[in-house]
Amino acid sequence: MVAIPAKTDAVVITEPGKVVLQQVDLRVPGPTDVVITTAYTSISAGTERMLLAGQMPHPMLQLPVVPGYETVGQVTAAGAEVDPAWLGRWVYVGGAHCYAGINPAWGGQAATLFTDVQRVVPLDGMAPRHGVLLALAATALHGVRQLQAQAGQRVLVLGQGPVGQLAARLLMADGVEVIVADRAAVRLARSVGHQIVDVTTTPLGDAVTQPVHAIVEASGSMAALSDALKLLADRGTILLLGYYGKLELPYMPLFLKEAKLVTAKEWAPGDLAACRDAIAAGRLEVASLLTHALPIARVVEGYETALNDPTCLKLVFEWSAADSA
Repeated sequence: MVAIPAKTDAVVITEPGKVVLQQVDLRVPGPTDVVITTAYTSISAGTERMLLAGQMPHPMLQLPVVPGYETVGQVTAAGAEVDPAWLGRWVYVGGAHCYAGINPAWGGQAATLFTDVQRVVPLDGMAPRHGVLLALAATALHGVRQLQAQAGQRVLVLGQGPVGQLAARLLMADGVEVIVADRAAVRLARSVGHQIVDVTTTPLGDAVTQPVHAIVEASGSMAALSDALKLLADRGTILLLGYYGKLELPYMPLFLKEAKLVTAKEWAPGDLAACRDAIAAGRLEVASLLTHALPIARVVEGYETALNDPTCLKLVFEWSAADSA
C-alpha cells in the first residue's frame, strides 16, 4: 500500500485569466476507489479556453476550480473492495472529485487523485502517453456515430484541431469521402483526408465543387460554418463538435436545405474503450497529434501554448516531479 498524501499539487484556475500550480486538500478514498499517481495530463483547448475566461455557464464550474479530464497515470493504491490486480496498471481517468475545499469541476489536473474504479479505463496494449487523447477521440467517435455517414458519402470537416483530425480519421475508416479545411498550414500538414483545403489560399467554395452530405464543425467558428452552409446538400446534416457560447447562424440556408443540426455531448458508454482498442491496434493513429510537451511546473507557459500557439495540436504535461517532496 502506497501512502496517500493529505494534499497534492493541482492546477487551479483561481480567477478569469489566471492559472497556477498549488497544493489542494484531498479527501479520504472510499472502498471502491483507486488512487492514481499522475504521469501525464493535457488541456482540452475548447473547453478550458472558456473556463479560463470565466465563461462557463454551469454553476458547478464556478472559480476557483481544478480543471482537466485528460489524465493518465498508474494505480498505486486501491480500496478494500477493489481487485488487487488493478495495482500498477496504467489507466486513463476523465477527472475526479476527490478534493476538499475547492470546486473540482472535472478535476483531472492533479499529481495524485482518486475515483471509483468503474470510472477508469485500463490502457493495456497502448502507449500510456497516448492516453491523454482518449477523451477527444471518444468525443469525436460519439459525434461521428450520431452522424451515421455511409461509405461513399462526402463529408466536410471544418477545423483541424485534435477533434477535427480525429473525426476525419474515424470517418475515413468508415469509407467516407472526407474533405478537411483549416486556416493553419501547420495543422493541415498533419491532416488525413481525401481533399485537404487551406482556406487562406483557396476559398472553400472554389475547392469544394460538389455538395457534401454533412458538415462536421470542429473549428469553433460560427463564421466558418456560416460560409460553408452553401456547400451542404439538401436535407444534409451539420454536426457540432466544438463548444460554443452561443450559436449565430443565418437561418435562410438552413431553412431552404431542410438541414439537420446535431450536437454531441462528450462520449457514450463504451466509446473510451473502443478508441483505446483502435489506438492499440493501430487503426487510429494519434501519435502525430502530440506536438508539444512541458513539465507541469511550467503550467502557465503550457496554457499559453495550448490556447494560443497555432502549431500546437496537443500539449502533454509531464508530472514526474510533482509531489516529490
